[in-house]
Amino acid sequence: MFQPLLHTAPPGSALAAMAPGLDWSLMLQSGADDTAVTIRDGAVTQVTSGPFTLPSWQTRLAAAPEEWAAFLAPVPRPGHHDIIALLRRGAIRFEGDLHPLMAHLYYVKCLLASLRGAS
Repeated sequence: MFQPLLHTAPPGSALAAMAPGLDWSLMLQSGADDTAVTIRDGAVTQVTSGPFTLPSWQTRLAAAPEEWAAFLAPVPRPGHHDIIALLRRGAIRFEGDLHPLMAHLYYVKCLLASLRGAS
């Protein structure tokens, strides 16, 4: 589900240019499935699907598979169109160090929205 991030935000991409200097270990959780996303200088350099024995991450975004599916729809319904809308409805959890997430919120929103056309 999150593997296309390697193609939507590679080094040199417009998305990577939105977050210069951002080095971040992001975990995206869909139900019981974890996906580790490594971001270096704003570019997604690695996407690894779990299960993990001892996962290491700075920030985790956790939601039910049906919430991610609704969010990633080509034209998401109201309340599913944005991670803050998901948070407001209690459909997603932000865990760990929230500073990189909040400092680069627009980048994260664009990064995750880039998955909508990549499936």
